[in-house]
Amino acid sequence: MATFLYKLGRLAFRRRHFVALIWVALLTLAGVGAASAPAAGNSSFSIPGTEAQKAFDLLEQRFPGMSADGATARVVFKAPAGEKMTDAVNKATVEKTVKELGRGSEVTSVADPYTGHAVSKNGSIAYASVKYEVSGMELEDSSRDALKKAAQQARDGGLTVEIGGDALSATPETGSSEIIGIAIAAVVLVITFGSLLAAGFPLLTAIIGVGIGVSTITALASALDLGTTTSTLASMIGLAVGIDYALFIVSRYRAELAEGREREEAAGRAVGTAGSAVVFAGLTVVIALVGLSVVNIPMLTKMGVAAAGTVAIAVLIALTLIPALLGYAGRRIKPTGQKSRLLGGGRPPRKPGRPNMGTRWASFVVRRPVAVLLLGVIGLGAAAIPAASLELGLPDDGSQPTSTTQRRAYDLLSDGFGPGFNGPLMVVVDAQGSDDAKAAFTKVGDDIKGLKDVVTVTPAAPNKAGDTATITVVPKSKPSSKTTEDLVHAIRDKGADIARETDAKVLVTGSTAMNIDVSQKLNDALLPYLALVVGLAFLLLIVVFRSVLVPLKAALGFLLSVLAALGAVVAVFQWGWLSGLTNVEQTGPVMSMMPIFMVGVVFGLAMDYEVFLVTRMREAFVHGESAGQAVVTGFKHGARVVTAAAVIMIAVFSGFMGSSESMVKMIGFGLAIAVFFDAFIVRMAIVPAVLALLGRRAWWLPKWLDRALPNVDVEGEGLRTAADRAGADPDGDRELVRT
Repeated sequence: MATFLYKLGRLAFRRRHFVALIWVALLTLAGVGAASAPAAGNSSFSIPGTEAQKAFDLLEQRFPGMSADGATARVVFKAPAGEKMTDAVNKATVEKTVKELGRGSEVTSVADPYTGHAVSKNGSIAYASVKYEVSGMELEDSSRDALKKAAQQARDGGLTVEIGGDALSATPETGSSEIIGIAIAAVVLVITFGSLLAAGFPLLTAIIGVGIGVSTITALASALDLGTTTSTLASMIGLAVGIDYALFIVSRYRAELAEGREREEAAGRAVGTAGSAVVFAGLTVVIALVGLSVVNIPMLTKMGVAAAGTVAIAVLIALTLIPALLGYAGRRIKPTGQKSRLLGGGRPPRKPGRPNMGTRWASFVVRRPVAVLLLGVIGLGAAAIPAASLELGLPDDGSQPTSTTQRRAYDLLSDGFGPGFNGPLMVVVDAQGSDDAKAAFTKVGDDIKGLKDVVTVTPAAPNKAGDTATITVVPKSKPSSKTTEDLVHAIRDKGADIARETDAKVLVTGSTAMNIDVSQKLNDALLPYLALVVGLAFLLLIVVFRSVLVPLKAALGFLLSVLAALGAVVAVFQWGWLSGLTNVEQTGPVMSMMPIFMVGVVFGLAMDYEVFLVTRMREAFVHGESAGQAVVTGFKHGARVVTAAAVIMIAVFSGFMGSSESMVKMIGFGLAIAVFFDAFIVRMAIVPAVLALLGRRAWWLPKWLDRALPNVDVEGEGLRTAADRAGADPDGDRELVRT
């Protein structure tokens, strides 16, 4: 592989006009496709296999036009101090608002508070329920605007009005955070390379890659039912790996120049060596993202595949466009150790010949491997302790900042009707196979009334055929509490007994039950997903490093960093530690998608650092250095680049912590702290300590396995003969075509 990529790098360097034209054409084509594609709303959301989804599907069949999974909104009214919602003026204002709400094009029904018994006992709070024909993720912006406008008219009438429910749910804007991340990345790259031009290449190519990827997703969004969250994930991951991969190759190019090679030769060797690491690092990210399909949540699968496609584009750009741009730059890209004149170039170094920081650190670790290893493992182990108390759930309006209307509506409803009122359960009774459907409906309602944590059970509401009914159950506790989750399981257990007695099926659904089922599904899928991703990557790394212990060490180190990161997330978002510093207003369960999302994203990025750092060690070892010296050499050439890449990623992810959305804030914090743990403790401390302790045994591979594995030559052993052959054949690009 190194030989092929070497030729590709030289070809791209020499034929840079052609390569640049191809990528500009692809970007233009994707942009035109995105601009001309029909507008697509948010993707549909379904959770196959869960009881809540089965109940939704049953309601669609038995209650045509009900839109069981349609969006809902609760417009909550509070009377001025000393007044009641039943006063004539206030009542007239509410009734006018209800009429206005019913005019929406996607509205199926609006429940009047005065006819639907939706006024609190003390008369100070009332609410109107609005039902839409599509889900909250598919709702048009015009419907949200009409909802807000109606609420404002009621405020103008003297009432306090807040809006809750999923009708106002929307993808949070992250543009400003991405800009902040790119700005910090630019500063880090300038410091790393000592050149504005060299620093600009990774940013430029990453933006081009993300532009092509996101534009392609936008062009296909309507046909493939891709939502805005898909492009958000693709842009975040694409930006991260795009900068990393280009950074690796530009850094290696400058190192080759420092060894006295000609620029075309240096570009070829940079792509042949660092490019090989980029290919396999990209493969691990693709495996991690495509592996999300094992969760069997269609939306999550589409997001993973789309993001994987963006990563593949980033790899191709790094292998072709970067050497082409290096060809355009010519002598303006300086060898390692030299800076541009603008940034102080030409000045003599303060201490000539002094080892760099990476060399000094690696030498220290090689001398004290046991102490460094114990300190790193104990530190991460301590950080991972809170993960034992991990509670999973999906955020509701109660986790929103107090400045939002959703949170204020949630609090008003809790004050007026009790905390469980914010998360009612819908019980669906399928009595099609029962001899007495009415008796079955009555028994279900009576049995649920006898359960703990139940405030209200409404009478059964059957369909026209009389074979299916819905029952609304209001718990005592809030929707995200463990008590409410226990109640859902208790109703389902009671339903199993009822089914044996009456042949009627009992299903629990609604947004609260759906959240519980999604959390359970994601929790059940975590171990299979982890086994799939780590297992495939382990096999891939065996091929890369031709070792059994190095990939095993890489996988174990990753697991340690992820557990530590989850522990930090639990401590901050579930326990409330450092809540003032991180601006966490409401503690609660950790978002159920967080562990599996963190595993996928962080695993890919962690393997980037592992592959790039350890391949330099492997390269030095193959070329004759001792095992200990190979560790030092790997850090000499790779520590600065890996550090820069990690700082950039931490900056990008930390930018998301400024979001008002608790879910986005949690993702930003979790990914940032995970990258910090993995890059600076696992890869920079534990990895060299373990390799120093193992010595030559780190690179051991059974002979039978060595013969069976393909030789991909990531370390570039075959480049010496390839360079000679290319030097004799100035038109070496023809040989690449034949290959």
